[in-house]
Amino acid sequence: MDLHRARFFGRLDEGNAVAGQRGLPRRSFLVGGGLGAAALLGGGVSPFVSARAAWAAPAGELHRAALAKGIRYGSSAATWQVQPDSAYAALFARESGMLLTEDDLLWYRLKPTRDSPLDFGHGDQIVSFAAGNEQPVLAAHLVWDEGLGDGWEPDALYELGTQEARDLLFGTIQQEVAHYAGQVTAWVVANEVTDGRRKDANGFWTVEPWYQTIGPSYVEEAFTLAHQHDPDALLLINEFGFETGTDAAARRTSMLKAIDHLQSRNVPVHGLGIQAHLNADKFARKFDTAAYRTFLSDVAARGLSIFITEMDVQDDGLEADVPSRDAAVADVYARYLSVALQEPAVKVVLTFGLSDRYTWLEEDYPRPDGAARRPLPFDEDLQPKPAYTAILRAFENAPARPPL
Repeated sequence: MDLHRARFFGRLDEGNAVAGQRGLPRRSFLVGGGLGAAALLGGGVSPFVSARAAWAAPAGELHRAALAKGIRYGSSAATWQVQPDSAYAALFARESGMLLTEDDLLWYRLKPTRDSPLDFGHGDQIVSFAAGNEQPVLAAHLVWDEGLGDGWEPDALYELGTQEARDLLFGTIQQEVAHYAGQVTAWVVANEVTDGRRKDANGFWTVEPWYQTIGPSYVEEAFTLAHQHDPDALLLINEFGFETGTDAAARRTSMLKAIDHLQSRNVPVHGLGIQAHLNADKFARKFDTAAYRTFLSDVAARGLSIFITEMDVQDDGLEADVPSRDAAVADVYARYLSVALQEPAVKVVLTFGLSDRYTWLEEDYPRPDGAARRPLPFDEDLQPKPAYTAILRAFENAPARPPL
């Protein structure tokens, strides 16, 4: 195991060392108009409301059921999925009301080597695909220490001098945000920058390479820079590990501290992204529903909207038998969403992919028994599964809320 991966695995709770942790590259061989922050915070009429008819193009039941309750349902997608697979592209156009850029704005695409000029080719294509489907875009990620690809040495980011790191990170953010300003609704500005253990007084992860090279101000500087170049976009901080595991409570506390710190510095952070990679293994016993509901309320009390950004269910601890496994995965979706959607600040729910045909879990974390992973609403043949029904029922049963 190289040092890069060792650092990643060092962050994980020993009993929850896979689900929800997207620190490794997902693919080993590669390694609508903006929504104003003022609208989110209560100033003026939200473009989500005025543009709702135009954005209602997806006709899928999940999208429609969510929209009826003031929630936007969608999914991640990448060019390598939708371009060669017309059937999947059609499914995505029908079912997804929002698009999270899965791969096409990660550095293995955007900046495949340290000295490469920025390549917006794949990003432009996925943003254009979303626009053609009338799907708003959540663009990811401006600050992350992963997704670099084979053109980067494992510890390259840690070896930068302070000015080198500043020029590299902030120069990239400035060009990228300026390029897509007005084309995306929201940005994941900072991804996986807090921690429950190795953290500073404000909850930020001290082992993060940008923290070590630039210092703890890198997060607030990134938000400020993004806001300068795309002032109408929503800006999110995105994190995993709030649901289960021995450090889940500490991770929730760290995130609240980080939000408090950013707000005390008048940093333009508008929303919290919760990855919600869930693990089916004893989920009902491990998931502290009261504590989680309190956490969501605490985030809402700070004036932030909540995006569930990367939801899926890893089927560890389940028998390979498909019917029973699918039922158990669906139960996890139902249990989780019954809690999360009680919070009116939860405005967006995105699954990390729509179909088991394209799931990062199959490649990065295959089941030891060789059975194919089944974490998503649709199966490999693009047919709805019990998970689909569970998500649909959760939307139907959710309390209504004002849309973003």
